[in-house]
Amino acid sequence: MTLQELKYLVALADHGHFGKAAEACCITQSTLSTQLKKLEDFLGVTLFDRSLKRVSPSPIGQEILQAARNIVEEAERIRELAKHAQDPMTRTLRLGIIPTLGPYYLPHALMLMHKKYPGLRLLLREEMTPQILEHLIDGKLDAGLLALPVEDDSLRVEPLFYEPFFAALPAGHALTKRDVLKVSDVISEKLLLLDEGHCLRDQALDVCGANSRGREEVRATSLETLRQMVGMGLGITLLPALSVDAGPHVSKKSVEIRPFKKPVPGRTIGLVWRKRAPFPETFECLAATLKSNLPTGVEPV
Repeated sequence: MTLQELKYLVALADHGHFGKAAEACCITQSTLSTQLKKLEDFLGVTLFDRSLKRVSPSPIGQEILQAARNIVEEAERIRELAKHAQDPMTRTLRLGIIPTLGPYYLPHALMLMHKKYPGLRLLLREEMTPQILEHLIDGKLDAGLLALPVEDDSLRVEPLFYEPFFAALPAGHALTKRDVLKVSDVISEKLLLLDEGHCLRDQALDVCGANSRGREEVRATSLETLRQMVGMGLGITLLPALSVDAGPHVSKKSVEIRPFKKPVPGRTIGLVWRKRAPFPETFECLAATLKSNLPTGVEPV
């Protein structure tokens, strides 16, 4: 039994067709069929039901397939580690990022990384904070960009920047007569919030006070939806600095933005990774690069 045979096993299970699997493996269909028959003879079991239109793993084949996937993934990891040892910034990095940051910060970060580290391949996953933390622990993600604090002794946390909040107000709202607001000015207003699970929701409630919970009537799933709701006159909201002028949004005639007086409310964004992750210099270098090249509108920490 060889690693290559296990790769063929995984390919056939994924494609369900000998021809497509062989093409994906860059071999002939007869070679694929011969190698898998050789594997079945070695194991003494039938791995696939070939009588169906789509070739499918047999019951025992399904169990063996899962073990084969693990072996193939670990083999790829070994190859990646060896390659990474030669250059810590030449590797594939699975990066999670929260939805209220991704659309507004990723264009800046990706352009920076591509220019400085062309060998660094980022696989991005946009998820909320609890899911990012869960996938950091179980190894499905290598690092995460999220709002701090993060309380987990198994994780390394590197603060990157402080992102101020701005008030988004319906045009004609009484508060638009002021150039700068105090936090106390918005405490009694109807606050529009993101849905449960978004860390920005909890941060907005921390700024505006627990009484905001009782005034909440409508929730949104994205910052752009919140912005539209403000433009409809349904209430006010808080927007992180990077989202104020980025992305598609309603006309400035419908929504007016006002800054806050010092101390300005906001959130600290950080890079998080496992303390026991191999070659931590990758993450340290990534964090240092992001900290030294901040986008407009945020503050160093």
